[in-house]
Amino acid sequence: MCTAVTYKTKDFYFGRTLDLEYSYNEEVIVSPREYVFKFRHLPPLETHHAIIGMAFTVENYPLYYDAMNELGLGMAGLSFPESCKYREYKEDSLNIAPFELIPFILGKCASTDEALSLLSEINLVNTSFSESLPLSPLHWIISDKEKSITLECTKEGLKIYENQIGVLTNEPEFSFHTTNLKNYMTLSKEHAENNFTDKIKLKAHSKGMGAFGLPGDLSSASRFIRAAFTKLNSVSGEEESESVSQFFHILGNVSHPKGLVHLDDNKYEITVYTSCMNLNRGIYYYTTYGNSAISAVDIKNENLNSAELISFKLNKELYINKQN
Repeated sequence: MCTAVTYKTKDFYFGRTLDLEYSYNEEVIVSPREYVFKFRHLPPLETHHAIIGMAFTVENYPLYYDAMNELGLGMAGLSFPESCKYREYKEDSLNIAPFELIPFILGKCASTDEALSLLSEINLVNTSFSESLPLSPLHWIISDKEKSITLECTKEGLKIYENQIGVLTNEPEFSFHTTNLKNYMTLSKEHAENNFTDKIKLKAHSKGMGAFGLPGDLSSASRFIRAAFTKLNSVSGEEESESVSQFFHILGNVSHPKGLVHLDDNKYEITVYTSCMNLNRGIYYYTTYGNSAISAVDIKNENLNSAELISFKLNKELYINKQN
């Protein structure tokens, strides 16, 4: 399970949590402009916009979970196991395997509008990376500083939604989550008032009761509501450090501590990492479950005209600043 959000102060931020019971030893990977992306059903992409994001690299191929390109377009794939249905190969279409979608879109598009145009030609085909890495059922959020969209491939076909909320979680389909928001429209960041009756004097006994009823569980529907309420009511200054800190606080409100989501074989789902991308500046920030300190990789500090992948191992060990 995962949660993705967008956030705007002076700059525009985009990121997500990855909630799983294990790690694939993912790294922050930069794909420079001359790195060749090979596709299963299309010619290779020999030159493209430079990309930075979190990926699991197999056979020198970065399987991106989330990423942005050097022009300020971001994209993330989130688990969508029940509703996802990829298609068969189709002639006269851009047949793209799901693991190829992030590099294909970010490599070729400079904006969400360009991505929308390209998506109209795409057929998401049920081709896995390998026998040991089967298809991942996903849906995606694509954002630039002007617009966000959600992309879902279901039995009815490819669906594209304008995502004005700037939030995505998991099942059910995105249309359910936007409708479900109406059930919480009475929540407020303000002090609670007595709307129950004018016949009895009732007074709030605690701060924060205007948001009484905000769901606190870790289901995807509840995380969507909680992330939306937190993000849409969040207040931050415009400095980079304050904006980035606030972004991690927003996603911290939907993170998974070990022990709360119990799976089979005595495993527990945790927030493996949390990312925050400054789409204006090309900086990829992240924290890991074991290390809440924020690390950063700046795409502009690398040679983007190279043909070789550039990788950064994650800082997973907790560092404690001992002051005495």
